[in-house]
Amino acid sequence: MSELHEWKPKTKLGRMVQKGEITSIDEIFQQSLKISEEQIIDTLVSNLEDEVININLVQRQTDAGEKSRFKACVAVGNRNGFVGIGEAKTKEIGPAIRKAITDAKLRLSPIRRGCGSWECSCHDPHSIPFQTRGKTGNCVVIAKPAPKGLGLAAGNVGKIVFELAGITDIWTKTRGETRTTPNFAKATFEALKATYKIMTPRDWGR
Repeated sequence: MSELHEWKPKTKLGRMVQKGEITSIDEIFQQSLKISEEQIIDTLVSNLEDEVININLVQRQTDAGEKSRFKACVAVGNRNGFVGIGEAKTKEIGPAIRKAITDAKLRLSPIRRGCGSWECSCHDPHSIPFQTRGKTGNCVVIAKPAPKGLGLAAGNVGKIVFELAGITDIWTKTRGETRTTPNFAKATFEALKATYKIMTPRDWGR
């Protein structure tokens, strides 16, 4: 909280949030405003959790010798309809993780949840409303609505992203190189982001 009290916004959006002119993260996404300061997310999104998905040691040969850096991939989410994936690369693991968390916050996206499975008609937001597809590199993730009680039919990396988004039941199908962990996570994230690109009848009145 002390960091928020000391926060001096550098953008117009940040100043509007600090003054209380914008009080909901939904307002920002509805107006397609760009978020450039992580404090905006910290102010408007409560109970945000983060989880490290992958850390790699990246080595590069230069004229001065071999340089090594750590590349971190982190997921953040509030388990209630918002999730983000971020990456960062620095000389030390700790700073790489912290920078990746900041990057994930700036890439936070709303997720449209629902009950789109023909096997279930509970109308609770436990799954997704329709089938979506996400692609990063040559990794493709297809997410399909699932009935309540099924659980997360996905790989371990996908489960982390779905859980942080607040999805409890889902079918998934993958193609391509899923062993590349960051691409798998980002493809899952892209599949979830795609839910927000289409409005369902339930959203018409909002």
